[in-house]
Amino acid sequence: MHRTGARPCRKQRTRVPARTAGTPSRGGRTTVPRFAGRPGGRPPGTDTSPYDTPQSRPWSRRPRHGLDAPADWRFLDRPAAPLARAIDGLPLGPYRDLPHGVWLGHPLHPALGRLPIGCWISAELLDTLPGNGRTAGVPIAAGPATAGPAAVAGCADRARLDPPRRRTGLVHAAANTTGVLLFAASLSARCRRRRLRGRLVGLAGPAAVMTGGVLGGRLSYRQAAGPDRAADADLSAPPDWTGVGPVEDFPVGEPVRRTVDGPAAVVVRGGEDDWHVLAERCTHLSGPLSEGTVVDGCLRCPWHGSEFRLRDGEAVRGPATAPQPVLRARVLSGHLELRRPGTA
Repeated sequence: MHRTGARPCRKQRTRVPARTAGTPSRGGRTTVPRFAGRPGGRPPGTDTSPYDTPQSRPWSRRPRHGLDAPADWRFLDRPAAPLARAIDGLPLGPYRDLPHGVWLGHPLHPALGRLPIGCWISAELLDTLPGNGRTAGVPIAAGPATAGPAAVAGCADRARLDPPRRRTGLVHAAANTTGVLLFAASLSARCRRRRLRGRLVGLAGPAAVMTGGVLGGRLSYRQAAGPDRAADADLSAPPDWTGVGPVEDFPVGEPVRRTVDGPAAVVVRGGEDDWHVLAERCTHLSGPLSEGTVVDGCLRCPWHGSEFRLRDGEAVRGPATAPQPVLRARVLSGHLELRRPGTA
């Protein structure tokens, strides 16, 4: 009998020591902690490990894999390869390098692509304001007009890419073309005074253009279709004079590959005391310039035909737009020596 007001006695629990990873259980199986694969074995959301970055989480991994997927879609080679050959075979003459941006020193397509996007964003903003339905049609009409030059520059760049990057570029172009068609349909509906339909169709346009923009960023920055591949080659060269071999090893007019304390270099001997040394990897897609040919004082890349002036490394023919880094050279006691430019 318990006294009135007294608390009933609780049955005392017996604590069982937790099993560690690899300890056999009663059934003979080995127990593994639920979060053993995570840093420190902690459940998600309870740790601040530097290894638990957003890039390692599934919600970030899936979109990244989706953006990389077009590079593996080999069925795109059937339309992409003939299209690239057709673009590359156009009789553009001296204007071939104009859409590449050789005259500018970097690709022209990213700059031109901002124009139609700005027009369409302006149209969407005008649609949100009352009484501006007709005004929004003006930037919508200007969008396709400015998208033409951007598409020409993009097609010229894509024609000189390798197959994986070319596939991503084709999907990028298809998404942008879809956006142009959607905005054209929106403009057509507005011209027929079907403004509600025009606004609804116009809302789908930014989604397509944004998809194309994300793929374009993936192509440029992740797959490195536009950056200068040899931007730091001269900075990685040795600051002091470094020998690369006797002068007899360098025949006149033939590119020869030499490795110094840093990146590889290509040496072209023009005469008795005329030496030209450039970074060996092409600024376009890292083509081996040592396997190229010397043409009219320029070194031609064997992969895509870019030409660099031997005197100063300037790109005189695309698709490369950035100049080739130049190293300094001298002959001392019958041996050629190289060093980084700009050092005393």
